[in-house]
Amino acid sequence: MAPAVEQYVVDFPTLGFLAADWIEAHCPVPTGFQRGQPFVQSDWQLWCTVNHYQVKRRARWVPERPILAPAFHNRRSQVIAPQKTGKGPWLAGVTLNEARGPALFAGWAHDGEAYECSDWQCDCGFVYEYREGEPKGMPWPTPHIQLFASSFEQVDNTYGPLKEMVRLGPLSDSIRVGEEFSRIGTDGKIEAVTSSALSRLGAPITFGGFDETGTWTESNKLKGVGRTARRGLAGIGGRSIETTNVYDPSMNSTAQETAESRAHDIFRFYRRPPEHLKFKSSADRRKILEFVYAGSPWVDLDAVEAEAVELMEKDPQEAERFYGNILVQGKGAWMPDDLWAATESMPEDA
Repeated sequence: MAPAVEQYVVDFPTLGFLAADWIEAHCPVPTGFQRGQPFVQSDWQLWCTVNHYQVKRRARWVPERPILAPAFHNRRSQVIAPQKTGKGPWLAGVTLNEARGPALFAGWAHDGEAYECSDWQCDCGFVYEYREGEPKGMPWPTPHIQLFASSFEQVDNTYGPLKEMVRLGPLSDSIRVGEEFSRIGTDGKIEAVTSSALSRLGAPITFGGFDETGTWTESNKLKGVGRTARRGLAGIGGRSIETTNVYDPSMNSTAQETAESRAHDIFRFYRRPPEHLKFKSSADRRKILEFVYAGSPWVDLDAVEAEAVELMEKDPQEAERFYGNILVQGKGAWMPDDLWAATESMPEDA
């Protein structure tokens, strides 16, 4: 049931392969039995990376005034995936690439050129040899990064792995991590921003990481946080990434607005299971889990299924969203799924 490999064909210019190699060299696995080993992105993680860093074919390099966000095909990205697929560590690695790695377009490579960390005040020895015509990368000179979530526990899904990646690897020489704030060199910073620390909003930022945007609504004021942060990004040429579980369509969340937006410069990753499979069926449920967790070999499907089955006793819709990656309304929905669509198709005198 796993998605076909042909789905991941990269036929466009991208900084993503350079970014992924840089992350592998600088960001160790933060936890678990593989702790301390190089963070090698799985197939779906790499697919998201190469798409986020897709470069426009017509992008032109002007050394005196480098092109920032407009050099990329996607202004921002959204990743919708179930619990424990690896969204947090992946976003942590990308965030560190935005902090110290080749996150900006720096022209088109000629044969024999390479990205060398030694050119950017890093003595790790990393070298990436460009192919002819491949886009080149460069770091932000003064990165200002903010990671957003509803609570510190939530933001720690990304900031926690990020801190461990720094502590365990070569970035510890240039990034000083703290509980809610990290200093990049002498002029850059990474901030954890929650609903209790909104005074940090409004700054011009180079990168924003938005976690669990499926819970960001007008009532908890987090939709406003997202809009304010994106204005700060736009002002300085920065970009952002959202990560979330499947949103509840009855909540009208930030994640839903992003998913339904007509904008063509948003990369969206969402593996929706085949509709003929039903999560309540034990045979179908296993097929669904194999489909949505493909590319996340660290996930124990037996354990996930056990949790899902127990959750289904009290909240089957939440189990479908969190573990089955299925777009379904929660228990508080004011009408059943598909009822509104059905009424639209009724004759007027029905």
